[in-house]
Amino acid sequence: MHLLALLLALSAQRPDSLAAQVREYVAVDTSLLALTHVLVLDGTGGAPKADQTIVIRAGRIAAVGPAASVPVPAGARVMDMTGSTVIPGIVGMHDHLFYTAAGGRAVQMSYTGPRLYLGSGVTTIRTTGSRAPYAEINLKDQVDRGFSPGPRIHITAPYITGPQGGGAMAILNSPAAAQRFVAYWAAEGATWIKAYTDIRRAELGAAIAEAHKQGIKVTGHLCSVSFREAVALGIDNLEHGMLTATDFDSSKKQDACPVTFMAQASSADPHGSVAQATIRSLVQHHVSMTSTLAVYEPFVANRPTKDARTLQAMDPEVRDNYMKMRQQIDSTGTGWVSTQAFKSAMAFERAFVDAGGLMGAGVDPTGIGGALAGFGDQRNYELFIEAGFTPAQAIRIMTANGATILGVAQRLGTVEPGKLADLVVLHGDLTADPSVIRSPTLVFKDGVGYDSAKLLASVQGRVGVN
Repeated sequence: MHLLALLLALSAQRPDSLAAQVREYVAVDTSLLALTHVLVLDGTGGAPKADQTIVIRAGRIAAVGPAASVPVPAGARVMDMTGSTVIPGIVGMHDHLFYTAAGGRAVQMSYTGPRLYLGSGVTTIRTTGSRAPYAEINLKDQVDRGFSPGPRIHITAPYITGPQGGGAMAILNSPAAAQRFVAYWAAEGATWIKAYTDIRRAELGAAIAEAHKQGIKVTGHLCSVSFREAVALGIDNLEHGMLTATDFDSSKKQDACPVTFMAQASSADPHGSVAQATIRSLVQHHVSMTSTLAVYEPFVANRPTKDARTLQAMDPEVRDNYMKMRQQIDSTGTGWVSTQAFKSAMAFERAFVDAGGLMGAGVDPTGIGGALAGFGDQRNYELFIEAGFTPAQAIRIMTANGATILGVAQRLGTVEPGKLADLVVLHGDLTADPSVIRSPTLVFKDGVGYDSAKLLASVQGRVGVN
């Protein structure tokens, strides 16, 4: 077992280990608790179960089943949750700890990010590309030691890209450079490597080989390398789905990112021969995919992308710039992502899952800034329902599947006895109203219940600042 995975397996935060600046957000700290009369979507993909009791003991789920037959242990605190839904803690598979927005704003989210994620019900994240890796390594340490509120953090190294890339990313000019990069960041504690659009096949292949040698994994937001080419190189995970799969662009040349790929995505058939071949390749080679519909939606004209919670959480200047960008997109009726491309991306994801593909989900709080940490993770649920997934399927994608991709499914990701008590209590019936996903009241991590409203109130007006 990799060292960080071992440390994760050994750690379980208890209330008395939390610093005062974390305890201020704790609403439930008893070690023996019964949540009664709840509707449970357990993350396994099974049918929702009404009138359930969940018993939590010392940070783990001790029992779950019908309220009429699950005994409440003597001395347990009983919380009647009639009218609420319980789901596993969300596992965010593309959940950066930095934020970008319209107007050029780009900041590290060491304060707002962890609070937004945890307050929204996201109890585990994979950072999936870093601009300030040591800030994130240090934040992970603060959260793990109970000095800062936040989700479990799986660290991804800085981005790797090719000679056409740049900025804060590592440009790899040779396979040897790729090997050195991966070995260094594996030693620093990264458990994932993230390849970006201009990476070439030789460097990506070398990075994948070295990552697997080091016991870590590779994902990619690709362009110069197609999905099927990446699968052939042994990649573990692919980000964003159809909207980054240049397999659909007939003009693509090897090791080059075609400028026409988004236009091609707008007209590509999500059920056609190329889609089928791409999906077949991923499924046969057990390559998972991450859905990030929430970050693409703000680029689509005339979509519901002005959520009041999101706007209130933004720094005023960020909010103004975002609203100007949205007005431009909506008034012209055209955005960077067409309505058809967005619908096709949804259909491709349905086809991938229907074919047996393993799909997780995350927010990717970048782009023009409309998909915030946590809030965008929640929005993915509503978009999955719009795409035709059932509530049970959508929750499985957002919880158990992410845990499986991260290699921690034996410990979390479902509401089952023996698992860590990472749970989200939602006010309302999630199976009847998808917007209930936006209404967490309590978020349990290691059996400690955090006050969602307090966490979210602490970031008001600060997103885009810190």
